[in-house]
Amino acid sequence: MSETLYNPFEDLIFDEHFCFLTGVLTTEKMTVFPEWLMNHFKFGEDRIEMMDKTKSYNYSDLKLPCSAEVKKAFDDLDVKIQIAYKNGFEGMNSLDEELIFLWTGRMVYGLLYYEMVYESNRLRKMGQEFVLSDSLKKRFGYFHLMLQSIVKPITFVGKKPWTIVVFPLKYSADIFSFRDDAINLLFSFGVNGFGFIACLQDNGVIGEKQKEILEKMKDHVLHPIQFEELYARFHYSDYILNYAPKYKVENQEGKITIEIANNEQEPQFGFWDEDVFSQLLSNYWQVYGIGKKEILQFQKPILSYLENPYSKDFIEPESINLPF
Repeated sequence: MSETLYNPFEDLIFDEHFCFLTGVLTTEKMTVFPEWLMNHFKFGEDRIEMMDKTKSYNYSDLKLPCSAEVKKAFDDLDVKIQIAYKNGFEGMNSLDEELIFLWTGRMVYGLLYYEMVYESNRLRKMGQEFVLSDSLKKRFGYFHLMLQSIVKPITFVGKKPWTIVVFPLKYSADIFSFRDDAINLLFSFGVNGFGFIACLQDNGVIGEKQKEILEKMKDHVLHPIQFEELYARFHYSDYILNYAPKYKVENQEGKITIEIANNEQEPQFGFWDEDVFSQLLSNYWQVYGIGKKEILQFQKPILSYLENPYSKDFIEPESINLPF
């Protein structure tokens, strides 16, 4: 008998009485960010803003309603990630990408869930209906379906629906950096020893677009400013991505398979505008005091700490005279 899986985006129901992942009635909750991570880096009492900047929460107060089964599954995953984390880059790089997808997906979906709840409540108080475009409903619905693979018999066939890259990274000890874009399903994570970037529903096309620089990076321990530039490239690539991921989902006798169904010949990226990209990059480099006017100067190639703009050779991290 085929199983019908829960999809909160069909009717836009985000209720604290229903498990965020399976839809079953529950009184249990789990944190959006893993407790061990918040405790290790002591950011549980820090504040995080919603997208419109008018509402903020303590990280530790962000919690998702969940069933006991879902909580145990994510607790078990946390143990695997924590063990890998303690082994630095080698530990994280050895993980199956699906585990990183699920671990990262928990945080990204948790933030997305809070955006949905906040916007729904805000509009209801104004007497307005909360709506999402059909394309967003479909996109978020597929993402939610993929996350259910942590507790449901769901497998991915062929090419994976995400791009995940893990690399060595040099930070000062005890510094933790992450960036997220819940609406576009992006996440980056950096500590002393390793970093990773996850595009959670690009069907691998952004990784292909950045393949050349990823090849040049191999065997190098990135400087943090290089990490920020790399994420900016991924983030902007997502922004100009003219591509709606499509999937073939089959459900036979309760076992579900997900396979990418896009025609690879479709146009995928729009025009790369250096002016727009330099503005985005300046947001990430502001900690170094580097603004847009330093990044993009008249009759000069755009500033990069990943590649020499003339030779296109990879810039050795040790040659960068900036703090880490």
